[in-house]
Amino acid sequence: MITEDLLLSYGATVKYYKTGDIIFREGDSPLYYYQIRSGQVKLNNYTEDGKEFLQNIFSDGHSIGESLLFVERPYPMNAVAMEESHILKLPKSGFLDIIRENPEISLKIYQCLAERMYYKYVMLYNLSFQNPILKLKQLMDYLKSYYEDKSSYSFRIPLTRQQLASLTGLRVETVIRAIKNMEKDKIVKIERGKIFY
Repeated sequence: MITEDLLLSYGATVKYYKTGDIIFREGDSPLYYYQIRSGQVKLNNYTEDGKEFLQNIFSDGHSIGESLLFVERPYPMNAVAMEESHILKLPKSGFLDIIRENPEISLKIYQCLAERMYYKYVMLYNLSFQNPILKLKQLMDYLKSYYEDKSSYSFRIPLTRQQLASLTGLRVETVIRAIKNMEKDKIVKIERGKIFY
């Protein structure tokens, strides 16, 4: 989203995270802008009974939690490295300086925030569905919308069945059954365990 050189010139550092490392916790104050140089990060919460609720998954080039740098509120979620990750970490003051001094970056931030809001609207609406196939299909439609080739089975779903369950609020067993039914109905194709939509 913001070039690495620009981030480094404003004081960013690169921090290494191992799989499972916490980048920030629910309740922490947002003090840094984070941008993934390499790796994968999930935003999640845990229910009272310890079940993970997955909000989103981000990878190379994505920023995480930047919207909270504009309000004086704690993080409402956790950010956890899903694999070894290198993340650019810029203090809030440096991030705000970049925004003030580089209007083209401000526009990119607005576009990113609008995309994230759109995703939240789609997923909030998704919660109203009772049919697991509809829930999964809507998530798959959203994910595939970023790829040019819209033909059947052209898009490999980049999520595990557990991640699909966590993102849609379904149980893993329900996702597995629904995916099998989607395959029977020729909505998806499964090759070597991978889902193609």
